[in-house]
Amino acid sequence: MTDSADDATDQSDGSLPEPLAGHEVIQAYLKTIDGSPGVYRMLNATSEVLYVGKARNLKARVSNYARTTGHSGRIARMIAETTSMMFLTTRTELEALLLEQNLIKQLKPRYNVLLRDDKSFPNILISTEHPFPQLKKHRGKKTEKGSYFGPFASAGAVNRTLNQLQKVFLLRNCSDAMFEQRTRPCLQYQIKRCAAPCVLRVSAEAYAGLVSDAERFLQGKTTTVQTDLAKSMAEASEAMEFERAAALRDRIRALTQVQQSQGINPQGVPEADVIAVHLETGQACVQVFFIRANQSWGNRDFYPKTGLGAEEPEILEAFVTQFYDDKEPPRLVLLSHALENPDLVAQALAIRAGRRVEVAVPIRGEKAELVENARRNARESLARKMSETSTTSKLLDGLAEVFDLDAPPRRIEVYDNSHIQGTNAVGGMIVAGAEGFLKSQYRKFNIKSDAGANSDDFGMMKEVLTRRFERLLKEDPERKSEMWPDLLLIDGGAGQVSAVASILAQLGVDDIAMVGVAKGVDRDLGKEEFYRLGERPFVLPMNSPVLYFIQRLRDEAHRWAIGAHRAKRSKAISATPLDEIAGVGAARKRALLAHFGSAKAVARAGVSDLTAVDGVSEALALTIHGFFNPQG
Repeated sequence: MTDSADDATDQSDGSLPEPLAGHEVIQAYLKTIDGSPGVYRMLNATSEVLYVGKARNLKARVSNYARTTGHSGRIARMIAETTSMMFLTTRTELEALLLEQNLIKQLKPRYNVLLRDDKSFPNILISTEHPFPQLKKHRGKKTEKGSYFGPFASAGAVNRTLNQLQKVFLLRNCSDAMFEQRTRPCLQYQIKRCAAPCVLRVSAEAYAGLVSDAERFLQGKTTTVQTDLAKSMAEASEAMEFERAAALRDRIRALTQVQQSQGINPQGVPEADVIAVHLETGQACVQVFFIRANQSWGNRDFYPKTGLGAEEPEILEAFVTQFYDDKEPPRLVLLSHALENPDLVAQALAIRAGRRVEVAVPIRGEKAELVENARRNARESLARKMSETSTTSKLLDGLAEVFDLDAPPRRIEVYDNSHIQGTNAVGGMIVAGAEGFLKSQYRKFNIKSDAGANSDDFGMMKEVLTRRFERLLKEDPERKSEMWPDLLLIDGGAGQVSAVASILAQLGVDDIAMVGVAKGVDRDLGKEEFYRLGERPFVLPMNSPVLYFIQRLRDEAHRWAIGAHRAKRSKAISATPLDEIAGVGAARKRALLAHFGSAKAVARAGVSDLTAVDGVSEALALTIHGFFNPQG
């Protein structure tokens, strides 16, 4: 690859050049580039990247921008702002596409289409690391041995399916450590959702049959599973084993409920992602339906930034390439609109999947019906989103008026702390804006200073704000990103506001509005007092929509901080000295606790006893023994 960003003018008389912009600067670059494939960046006067694009022929693509007419309003505005360009040449157009998406993800240019939700999707895992496999939800890298089925659109979709699968196939969902400790069946067995392999109420062979049935069902072979269950029920009835027949009948009913709850179950589409976009007044909604094993495993809506006016084909192409950047694509991707470079996108997806991926826009038949259903959902979701955004926009206008802000805040950060008498202290930050709560940008801060142990709320707030804004200043000193808040809401009164103002002043950030939200003298909901630096506290009318909005923000911050505190406290409760021993990870820790029953028993064990545990070598046994017996 090569990189160039040449000056567009040459001044021989020593005078300062007039900065070129728009068509002129783009025209000047045509002298320095050739017809190679590659990626180009368009920058403004402050060196902000406006747009990243790829081209099969850089010179041909850039010459299009050099034309003075024939551009859409969006492209014309982008050209007018351009004062310089940068180029990276590649060997192929496919390399250019992959590089373009990496740069877009990294730089987030204003005129590019950006996918804002990068969450992973959950799967169902039948783990085979144990003689009696476990049925569970899995999210993240597929490092554990077993059969994975997914993706599912949400944790809720997985949980509903798991709930029904347990009724049908009676597979355990308990951890291996809990499994080893059982001496009698748990509640799951009592309510007929587990076969109780932990106490051998089912043989290893019979349990393996249940696992096989569950895998067949998740592979889409529902008819054979249901036929086998019906045959077994008839045999049990003929043998007058009525209790077993009734149990099989209940499993068949549960299986039918699973099939009904999945809604759309296409017969001719075994595996596909159905992706449709709806665009209205510059806002877009992309709806994704996951079809696996001839079953619908849920759908998810996305609201990408449209690059200040992109059309459906460009939005969809950018979405598809960014969406599958860290996800394995299915064998078939069905789209609502034709892409600008369908063959190129299919090649990129094939590289990601390690096999052929078909990208298609169906015209008729079942596939077209699936796409139309996704388009309808996208249209309805966008309508709801626009309605919610309109309401939130009015509330932000009201917030600006109440707190005398220069403009409605685009980004609000709300802070709260949580601890119990100084233990497991955690600070929480939530973020809200015109699109509601931005949960992907929530942050939690484990309190590291003595402020937590001393129950010093001022000290904890100081630590949280200092860490937050020191990092922000380091990552974006020129405040070009959207990560800088317009308004801070602090849980507390005049003291907290004064402390926060002092912290920000020391960091050189003294132009961000902040408000302290404190409960009134009776600490009743609706009697909140609001504090601003150098001004008298005030209250809002009980029926004020802005008051309700602030209460929602504060309650969300409190919920987030409490949740982080509970998670930290739970982790501390389950911690053992084994966590501090080098070489003892989660798996060996489980094995040691299952073998000896407690960390105290591990501490008393000899080297020979420790080596009896699966996965514990003699060297590790010496390390463990030495940790608990430092004097030899």
